Amino acid sequence: MAFQKSDYYKEKPKYRYRIEAKNNELKNVHGYDRASSYGIENIQMQGAMAIFAVNLKRILKLI
Repeated sequence: MAFQKSDYYKEKPKYRYRIEAKNNELKNVHGYDRASSYGIENIQMQGAMAIFAVNLKRILKLI
């Protein structure tokens, strides 16, 4: 309870929406919610490609 009353705890929700927005984009736009193939290597590759695509979009937007 003391931790929940601390300033550190109250500051965190201000930045959480940014993280949740990226997770939402990964899941709903780039297909990160469901594996498209079998095998751990293929699933890891799908995740890496989805994250790469989101990062590339962000880089292009900043340029």
